[in-house]
Amino acid sequence: MIYAPLHLLGWIGRRGTAAVAASVLIGMTLPSFSALARPYLTEAVFVLLVLAFLRVDPVAVAARLRKPMLLAAASAWMMIGLPAFSVLGAHVVGLTELGPDIMLAVFIATAAPSVMSAPAFIYLMGLDGALSLTILIASVVATPLTAPILGELMLGAALPINGPKLALQLALLLGGAYVVAALIRKISGPQRIVAYTHQIDGLNVLVLLFFAIAAMDSVAANFASRPLFSAGLAALTFAVALVQIGLTLAVFYPAARADAFVIAHSAGARNMGLMVAALGGTLPEFAWLWFALGQLPIYMLPMILKPVARRYFSPAPAPTL
Repeated sequence: MIYAPLHLLGWIGRRGTAAVAASVLIGMTLPSFSALARPYLTEAVFVLLVLAFLRVDPVAVAARLRKPMLLAAASAWMMIGLPAFSVLGAHVVGLTELGPDIMLAVFIATAAPSVMSAPAFIYLMGLDGALSLTILIASVVATPLTAPILGELMLGAALPINGPKLALQLALLLGGAYVVAALIRKISGPQRIVAYTHQIDGLNVLVLLFFAIAAMDSVAANFASRPLFSAGLAALTFAVALVQIGLTLAVFYPAARADAFVIAHSAGARNMGLMVAALGGTLPEFAWLWFALGQLPIYMLPMILKPVARRYFSPAPAPTL
């Protein structure tokens, strides 16, 4: 009997990018479950991070850390360069004059680290999850330092954020997930982890479905009451993600095509949920809708970009920056 669930997980994992895209759409159709799932968002993020640590080869991560220049450049661009570009753009086009709700949406879309599931998405696209995980860790570590400064630039006193508390929460989240993954790896053995790769991917998809259900609270109601506004806002979240991806590809393309794509994906898939949690879990209506609709590109772009990634950004030897 135990083999049937494992077979099902493997089947889901082999169809990872399509299953992830479907999961966010399913999440939108189950608004009645959102209130039940929403209190467990942190646990879902923790499980995703455990699976990311479990899925990535520690030797490959160590190899990336031995050549830190690319990692440092990617983290600085993601956590300082792109948000600063966003602040400048907001001032140029006059977004700062539209009120704090708009700038709060800009803040959570550009100042957050990459999503905890970024390595899983990269693996589902057939690329280097080790680089994605190292960028994830570096960006998460940087967030308590960069987010309060960026929040002050974008919102001033309208954005209360506790940097030390956020740093402690992130350290516990990362450290705990690493310890759990290390224990599972030690008990199971690396060969079994490799043998159950597709099952781990399938479990990722199921946890992402749970996260989507929790995050999609009020989205269906907004589409019903304000369809054009909601559709336009959803399109804008895709545009913001693609702009961040495109700019990052242009900046890092000289390093290596495969690495540039992994970095670009990290820059375009931001962990807005982490910023929402740091702000106490409550947002104004517009900012919450932006956060919820912002999950659509995070979940759907891996399926859309996978053929492009496979054709034009196939893995290459790591650069020696």
